[in-house]
Amino acid sequence: MREMDEHYLHHPFKVARRMHIWLIRDRGYKVSRNRIERLYYKVMGLRAVLPRKYTSRRCKDHRTYPYLLRNLTVDRPNQVWATDITYIPMQQGYLYLVAIIDLHSRYVLNWSVSNSMDAQVVQGNIGRGHR
Repeated sequence: MREMDEHYLHHPFKVARRMHIWLIRDRGYKVSRNRIERLYYKVMGLRAVLPRKYTSRRCKDHRTYPYLLRNLTVDRPNQVWATDITYIPMQQGYLYLVAIIDLHSRYVLNWSVSNSMDAQVVQGNIGRGHR
């Protein structure tokens, strides 16, 4: 399981079937596909990071908002800010990095790190001046 976890960090697009092939061919383990699928999906809770079918289809019940930056030329600092959230894999889970970026200069205005995806934690830490 440790080797599967390390391999998954470098190849998150692999499904259990491809992980099974890697374990047999490259690592020399004699293990059944059923065991790998059970460990991969149920015990370790891994999922391949792949584009899913119909991920871009909108729900007709949800309101559609216009894209406000479509015809806007960003030509000065502090005109448009953006935010981004990314995760950093750790031994016991993930850390979440939130950044506020000026789109003109691409300068990171502020950032925050949290061990949960809780909005309260992000809102509380982002204003404390991590520059």
